[in-house]
Amino acid sequence: MRLQMDEGYYFGIGAFETMALEDGEPVFFDRHMDRLEEAVKYFGIFFERKTAEKMVWEYLDRNKEKLSGHDALKTAVSEKNFVISVRPNPYAGKEPDTKIRTAYSGIRRNETSPLTYYKTLNYAENLMEKRKAAQQGFGEAVFLNGRGEITEGTVSNVFFVKGGKLYTPPVSCGMLPGIMRAYICRSFQAEETVIRPEDIEMYDEMFLTNSLMGVMPVESLGEHRFHSLKTAKRLRSRCSPGHFQPAL
Repeated sequence: MRLQMDEGYYFGIGAFETMALEDGEPVFFDRHMDRLEEAVKYFGIFFERKTAEKMVWEYLDRNKEKLSGHDALKTAVSEKNFVISVRPNPYAGKEPDTKIRTAYSGIRRNETSPLTYYKTLNYAENLMEKRKAAQQGFGEAVFLNGRGEITEGTVSNVFFVKGGKLYTPPVSCGMLPGIMRAYICRSFQAEETVIRPEDIEMYDEMFLTNSLMGVMPVESLGEHRFHSLKTAKRLRSRCSPGHFQPAL
C-alpha cells in the first residue's frame, strides 16, 4: 500500500481506530466505525463509511490465513488515505492474574481541546509517555487535567472500585471516550465522578480498560497500593476480547 502525502502525514490531521480481532471478527466493529466517522467529520475529511467497511472485510478475507486468532486491527483515515493493518494483540495470552503498576504522567491532559476527545493521528504524546513509564517499570501512565483531576491512561480509560461499586471520571475531565469504557459503564452501572489523586485512598481497587486488553487490574498508582483486585479480576474474566462478542 502506497501512502499519499497529505496533512495526515505532515500534521497528524486524521484519526484511527484499534479494535480486537477474535477469530477474524472485529469486536465492537460498528461502535469503532461510529467513533472513526465522528472524528473524521470533525476534521472535515470526506469519509465513505460503507466503502471503508467493505475494504476492511475484503482485507480480512484476503489475510485470513495470516491471522493468529487473537489480533489487533487498525484503521487510519486522512485526507488522501485509508490504511488497514493487523498485528498480534499484545495482551493475548496474558495470565488471568496479570496486574500492572501505574504512575502519574508529568504532562497534563488539556480538557479544553477538542482533540483530546478524538483518537487522532497526532498520538506521539501518548506513546512517548507510555514508553517513559515502561522504562521506569510501570505498565501505564495516568494523566491529570489542568484542574488536577484524574482523566485517563495513555492508551486506556481508568476505573476505581469502592464497596463493589464502579466509578470512573466523566468524559468532560478530558479523555478519549473508550468503547470498552462505554460497555463497562452500561453493563455494570459505573458512576461518573471527579477523582483527584488525594481521593484514591478511599477506593479499594483500580483497573484499566481498552479494546485490546479488555480489563487490566492495577496493583498501584504512584505510591499508593490498592488493597484488592477482586472486582477487577472478575470483570477481566468476563470482558476480555476472547471471551465475548458483546453488542452495544
